[in-house]
Amino acid sequence: MSNKNNPQHNHKTTFVFGRKNYKVMFIGLGVIALGFILMAGGGSEDPNVFNPDIYSFRRIRLAPALVLLGFAIEIYAILLNPDKK
Repeated sequence: MSNKNNPQHNHKTTFVFGRKNYKVMFIGLGVIALGFILMAGGGSEDPNVFNPDIYSFRRIRLAPALVLLGFAIEIYAILLNPDKK
């Protein structure tokens, strides 16, 4: 039989991105996760007692900036050309 009629073709599977892209993506995911971890907490044990720690610099400024930076890193990782040296 010829190869044309054979349904099992030898296709080489390739990934969409290169190794460098995936490394940068995982770094971006780590930065996003760090931002959300820094944003968490600050609640009070008693709902009738106000805890001013919820408005700290870490939760209001630093954590959202890290999340946005992580998303920017993800965009960079998608647009990065791994073949360019």
